[in-house]
Amino acid sequence: MHAVLDANVLVSALLSSSGAPATLMERWLLGEFELVVSERLLEEVERTLARPKIRARVTADTAVEFIAVLRSLADVRVDPADPPAVQSRDPADDYLIALAAEETATLVSGDAHVLDLRKEIPVLSPKEFLDSL
Repeated sequence: MHAVLDANVLVSALLSSSGAPATLMERWLLGEFELVVSERLLEEVERTLARPKIRARVTADTAVEFIAVLRSLADVRVDPADPPAVQSRDPADDYLIALAAEETATLVSGDAHVLDLRKEIPVLSPKEFLDSL
């Protein structure tokens, strides 16, 4: 099983050691699913982790280590050039939809506007994806 975890899920996993996002990361590291990422997704996670509000809770060293783990252990794919057939109300999330579609992966997100697409694409909340493992 392949999954694309939205930046909000990845960052949430770092912010709290409990909850579905952190458990998903543990299950990924145990090999229960393949995590698919792209350079654009890694850059979004890096930018988010550098925000002052987040940096107050996640040190720069931890952020660098987290990105390094993702880069070395996840399946890093090239960002799709074409827009997805199904698009989000937030165009900034379309690259995630395209990546998941191209890799035949489930998109896992905490964003309501992405989850609203569940009738059109395979997208689950972190808890729903965890329950499916």
